[in-house]
Amino acid sequence: MPIFVVHEHWASHHHFDFRLEMGDVLKSWAVPKGLPKEPGIKRLAIEVEDHPLEYADFEGTIPEGEYGAGKVEIWDKGSYTLKARKVREIRFELKGNKLNGDYTLLLIREEKGRRQWLLFKNRDQNCKEKCL
Repeated sequence: MPIFVVHEHWASHHHFDFRLEMGDVLKSWAVPKGLPKEPGIKRLAIEVEDHPLEYADFEGTIPEGEYGAGKVEIWDKGSYTLKARKVREIRFELKGNKLNGDYTLLLIREEKGRRQWLLFKNRDQNCKEKCL
């Protein structure tokens, strides 16, 4: 099964990096307020560059002067099942230590080369349509 990892990152701004293994990379999003554990909470997720799969196990400090400088810790990690992947929507089920259940990423805006997504936990784990 493919993996997911959430890094807590104390860079210039504290945030969480959400990563899904897709193909031979970790697709990545910066989530300023952290990932929702309960339905009804929506979070902005800003797509960032892909990371190599080996980065899933990284914990440590990125030195000053380097991109992303600051402390990085694994906040949660586990496997996931991809339910649907479309141009503007990714649905998946997470199986981690802290995060479990069905989630959705919806592309809401593309601005200045940045893709902004809305990340939320679905209300019904058997939902077959978008569960907002």
